[in-house]
Amino acid sequence: MSPKDLLSALVVVLAWGVNFVVIKVGLHGVPPLLLGALRFLLAAFPAVLFVKRPKLPLRWLLAYGATISFGQFVFLFTAMYVGMPAGLASVVLQAQAFFTLVFAAIFLGERFRAQNVIGLLIAAGGLAVIGLQSSSATAGSGAQAMTVAGFLLTLCSACMWALGNIVTKKAGKVDLVGLVVWGSLIPPLPFLALSYLIEGPQRIEAALGGIGVDSIGAIVYLAFVATILGYSLWSRLLSRYPASQVAPFSLLVPIVGLAAAALLLGERLSTAQIGGAALVMAGLAVNVFGGWIGARLASMLAARS
Repeated sequence: MSPKDLLSALVVVLAWGVNFVVIKVGLHGVPPLLLGALRFLLAAFPAVLFVKRPKLPLRWLLAYGATISFGQFVFLFTAMYVGMPAGLASVVLQAQAFFTLVFAAIFLGERFRAQNVIGLLIAAGGLAVIGLQSSSATAGSGAQAMTVAGFLLTLCSACMWALGNIVTKKAGKVDLVGLVVWGSLIPPLPFLALSYLIEGPQRIEAALGGIGVDSIGAIVYLAFVATILGYSLWSRLLSRYPASQVAPFSLLVPIVGLAAAALLLGERLSTAQIGGAALVMAGLAVNVFGGWIGARLASMLAARS
């Protein structure tokens, strides 16, 4: 991966890591389904008036909007609304990396390499340490325990994100900014319909009538930074590199997410969480650089013999 693309991946990691704290802020004043509708309305308009529609079949555009946009966030916003803490959400959502590798093998015929398996096993151990420690924490320790509903909904969100990654790969080389912007046209109506049916017109009216500066700022961040900037860069990376090489970068997101939640929301990082974060980073390093290290070691051994 080139230095420029590596920098793009790190920008996405930062944007998406802080994203979880921003979602919590937005949910304080706006119910989850309405928040999703507002996020994607702002991401689509007025940008759709200036960005050309990507040259790909309508079915792939619909699939992109239905999975990585609507599907992912209808589950994630609801999960965080029913008690999933921001830091823990950033951790559990990274199960998408595992789902992506499996789906890429099934639908794209991509092969697992030794460093992929080893790296993800190490990272999975780190995620397990963070998740188990955090879920068993008590209120007295300053950490929130994640609810079962929140955990399961976040896993569903991770699955939809992974499916969206595969759709992006299948779509091929397209205008990626156009894909993100035009894909954002798809979620608002389903979000609004569910909001009307589940949250009700009175809650919608009350939320819109009393919306505050914090909620508006959260929606702007979610639309422009997390959606347009983040997914444009992410889609570009997926179009240039195998999914197995790109997806593990998202394992750095919980590091930023946990840190941001600790700094901005007061969620504490325990020793076990710090250790788990270190394992996640080690797993990512093995996955990304394991092949190069293995080749170097093999060449050194061959030279000596």
